[in-house]
Amino acid sequence: MTIRSSLVAVSLSACVAMLGLDACAADAVNAAAPPVPGAAADDGPAYGPELQGFNYPAPVRQFEFTSQGEALHMAYMDIAPEHPNGRTVVLLHGKNFCGATWESTIERLSAAGYRVIAPDQIGFCKSSKPQRYQFSFQQLARNTHALLESIGVKNATIVGHSTGGMLAVRYALMYPAQTQQLVLVNPIGLEDWKAKGVPSLSVDQWYERELKTTADGIRRYEQATYYSGQWRSDFEPWVQMLAGMYRGPGKKEVAWDSALLYDMIYTQPVVYEFGQLSMPTLLLIGQKDTTAIGKDAAPPEVRAKIGHYPELGKAAAKAIPHATLVEFAELGHAPQMQDPAAFHQALLDGLAAVPANH
Repeated sequence: MTIRSSLVAVSLSACVAMLGLDACAADAVNAAAPPVPGAAADDGPAYGPELQGFNYPAPVRQFEFTSQGEALHMAYMDIAPEHPNGRTVVLLHGKNFCGATWESTIERLSAAGYRVIAPDQIGFCKSSKPQRYQFSFQQLARNTHALLESIGVKNATIVGHSTGGMLAVRYALMYPAQTQQLVLVNPIGLEDWKAKGVPSLSVDQWYERELKTTADGIRRYEQATYYSGQWRSDFEPWVQMLAGMYRGPGKKEVAWDSALLYDMIYTQPVVYEFGQLSMPTLLLIGQKDTTAIGKDAAPPEVRAKIGHYPELGKAAAKAIPHATLVEFAELGHAPQMQDPAAFHQALLDGLAAVPANH
């Protein structure tokens, strides 16, 4: 059973102000999104703190390890192609995404001969939710590297989307010899929000915001930012995936880890190190994206100068030594979901440009 067939679509009506999602869109942005017809503000399934009850597109395995004195498990999918081409692609999800949201990308890459590894990072989705963890991109990169070593992956193309793009950059900087190619899909972190004037929020403030998360808020934020105002029924499972954890018995644990992760994203920029990336890098950028962490907490003059992806993508391509930039004029923050055909053609072309033995 696929993810899309495993959920009953739930649609909403009234616009409820969004709080605590990736980039925390301003109320004005949410209000401007086209209305989505439907029923109540937060109807839908409830899932466990590790997404118990939500189906993934492939068998989920667990990598068990100890980190910071805690026994943890990291969920991942490992999909073998029918006709291997000798290459492995690792897919790193974003803040409001999971390994499962790579569903169509997994299908396309596997059909093209790539082995695909899609983990859920610690603190996310089907992985452990430690409540006293020192989250850092370095730690998440080490966890990912340990997972890959445990399953015999010595060299791979690292693909990161959104927050996963920041993680992919950190991984590539820490493990350049094991990174055959870097692919960044609308990564956040192409700018330093703190340096541009976005005010700091405490972990407690992030936590209070996360506790207010609803399906309607998620949907309206995603419609405005991920899909450039569009909405289709196949986007709905990803709304319910997130909202279901906030309806379930682990709501507080999920919200707390999410708050810790927002603090990590805000305080650990990677943009200043782009010049140190030594591997071929492919930038796949939807031009309608406006994502910026803490945007709604910023004064209007700061809000006006952040999240401009047409400019940010070009600047990143100039800063990264071996970069190729592909722009999608009409797509938002999640091009792989909004226009899978165009996105995957660009991705496969970009992967093919790098020899298997590079």
